[in-house]
Amino acid sequence: MSGPYVIRGSVALPESELSWRFSRSSGPGGQHVNTSDSQVELRFDLARTDALPPVWKERALERLGERLRDGVLTVRASEHRSQWRNRETAAVRMASLLAEATAPPRPERKKKRVPRGVVERRLRNKKRRGEVKRGRRGQGWD
Repeated sequence: MSGPYVIRGSVALPESELSWRFSRSSGPGGQHVNTSDSQVELRFDLARTDALPPVWKERALERLGERLRDGVLTVRASEHRSQWRNRETAAVRMASLLAEATAPPRPERKKKRVPRGVVERRLRNKKRRGEVKRGRRGQGWD
């Protein structure tokens, strides 16, 4: 692999906690396809890891709840023909998933009053549009 996959800041995916599984990719191929296990399945036990700060771990468990099975996050990659490139893809995808899941929540949006000018402009345009449509009714065109 090409090195540690940074989740955010100084926190990276710990190589010791990743488990890899390889299998044959589905779909058409050539003579090479029946002999190589190029599909990659990367598993990371999110529930038992100590690599993430507790707050991040809690957030990730909550946000990735539907994707987890027994607290384990699984990512598959089979886009490339080489196992090595699929390993890279799976690791990068895992790191980005965890980065998104551990991101701090957005600050709440503050409600702001709509300026009076905006309201008046909207009503003026509505009035003008109604007059245009009223003029199209065709009264007295016989």
